[in-house]
Amino acid sequence: MPSVTHDDAPPLADLMPWSVAPPRLGRGWPAAPDAVSLRARWDALVKAQGPDREALFEPTRSRTLHTAVGRLPGGLGGTEKLVRASGPCPEPVRVLRAPFDEQWLIPDHRLIDAARPELWRVADERQVFVVEAPGAAGAPLLLATSRLPLLGGPRVRPLYRRPGGAEPNMAPGLLDHLAARLGARPEPVDVLAWAVATVREGSRVPLTADPALWERGVGLGRRALWLMRRDGERPKLPGGRRPYVRAPLPARPVTLRYDRDEEALYLDEGRVSPVPPGAWDFEAGGARVLEQWFAARTAEGEPGTLAAVRPAAWPQTWTSELLELITVLALLAEVRPRFREPTAVTAEITATELREAGVLPVPPAARRPASVLDGREEGPQGQLALL
Repeated sequence: MPSVTHDDAPPLADLMPWSVAPPRLGRGWPAAPDAVSLRARWDALVKAQGPDREALFEPTRSRTLHTAVGRLPGGLGGTEKLVRASGPCPEPVRVLRAPFDEQWLIPDHRLIDAARPELWRVADERQVFVVEAPGAAGAPLLLATSRLPLLGGPRVRPLYRRPGGAEPNMAPGLLDHLAARLGARPEPVDVLAWAVATVREGSRVPLTADPALWERGVGLGRRALWLMRRDGERPKLPGGRRPYVRAPLPARPVTLRYDRDEEALYLDEGRVSPVPPGAWDFEAGGARVLEQWFAARTAEGEPGTLAAVRPAAWPQTWTSELLELITVLALLAEVRPRFREPTAVTAEITATELREAGVLPVPPAARRPASVLDGREEGPQGQLALL
């Protein structure tokens, strides 16, 4: 059977039509690889007075010490103007700061230039956020995470339009059409899993009407989703292939290098092995993931700024996170070469077919956020926000 073309495959932007521009911090210091540093940065800010507080804050056109904004959805952060703020740091939350790099953020609307409240309203344990990013050699890569993405650049596509896994962010009628063609109705996460495993150039997603191929592609995609989300049982490499610290890591490592022959990762004189080449070579967003992760934890920050407040020594938690990241990248590197298998030779459900079925084009309302009125949100200076 000849290989098919994917030119008429529907784009992800039509299959998951609601998307949001990524949150924009406007200043780097409210995010960090560790929560302890964030609390210390906040304490330094609220202890400073007058011009010192303003300089530490790093004002922009969108945020100054006098900007009045409401709380983030979920009641996170304060509402009084920062020029008068005092008290403890809002409890930091986990976010995805870079591909595969979970860090911490002070969840306070006053610190964030563009927080995108519509994303915070639908962020919960059921949600999956999807971001398009280039992989190795520019190949498209869909990143999926349970954390709020702060990657910058690509738009964020939530899997669900409402909290609690309600109202999938799918083209209206898509699930019904797939059910008719496949003989069984897929779950929204199945469609996402298929997209993760089959996305092509231009972020197009070739769809199949073959139930066996669909099942195989969904299986591959679900494994990738599990590895990327890391919200269940921790992944492990087979015995003998699991990375361990073979030589203690220094208190403040400066350099990172990889020995391909030894399959060893060196942080100065510290040594982690075995590290499969697939983990070291894994790229996302145009950068090698392990190098970017290490750079985020060794950046000094300009003296006198809040970004310079960082751990005095390498925390043990970072070592644990590094070992888990190596495991995740190694396992993803094993599964990714199989992504093209499900649609190498198959009849597609094309964009033309979806247009003829009335699934495309999607109605304008499907590209806008749903009205989420489940809870009150506090506006500037403690007023009730009207949604």
